Amino acid sequence: MSTNDEICCPRFDPEPWDGKTITWQGKRFMQDRVTSLFHIPLNYGAVMTRMDNAIRAAGAKLEAPVMLTDEDSLWGADVFMEVGKDVPGAKMVSISGTFMGKVFEGPFSQVGQWVKTMRAWLDSEGKRSDKLYFYYTTCPKCAKKYGKNYVVLLAHIA
Repeated sequence: MSTNDEICCPRFDPEPWDGKTITWQGKRFMQDRVTSLFHIPLNYGAVMTRMDNAIRAAGAKLEAPVMLTDEDSLWGADVFMEVGKDVPGAKMVSISGTFMGKVFEGPFSQVGQWVKTMRAWLDSEGKRSDKLYFYYTTCPKCAKKYGKNYVVLLAHIA
C-alpha cells in the first residue's frame, strides 16, 4: 500500500472477536435505517455519510467504532454506529447483553453460508440467540486495500 492511498478504516484484528464471548453494558450507538431490495442495500453509502457527518459535527466520533447492522427485513436494515456521546437530533440507542462472536472473511455473497456456520457453532456450544448482528469491520475500499474483508457475526445470547 503506498503512502498516497487513503485509509479511513483502521486495520481490523480478528483475535479479540473470533470465538469470543463479549459482554456490553449500555454501549452507545447512533441508529439509522438503510433501504434494501432482498437484503441488497440501495443507499448504504448515503446513510453512512449522513451518520458520519452528524457524528463528526457532534464531536462524538470514536477512533475505531463498532458498526452493526441488523438485517431485519428483505427491504431494509437498521444500522448502528458506536459513538462517544449522544448526537443531537439523532436516534440514540444503547445495546447491552452477552454476545458470541465469530469472524468470517470473504465476499458478501457468502453471508448466507456464514449465518449457517454461526448457527451450527452456537448449537455446538449449547447456546441460543435471539438476535444476530453483522459487524462490517471496514468499508469496501479499505477491505480491498488491506486484502481482507472481515465480517463479525455477533449473536445476542438469549
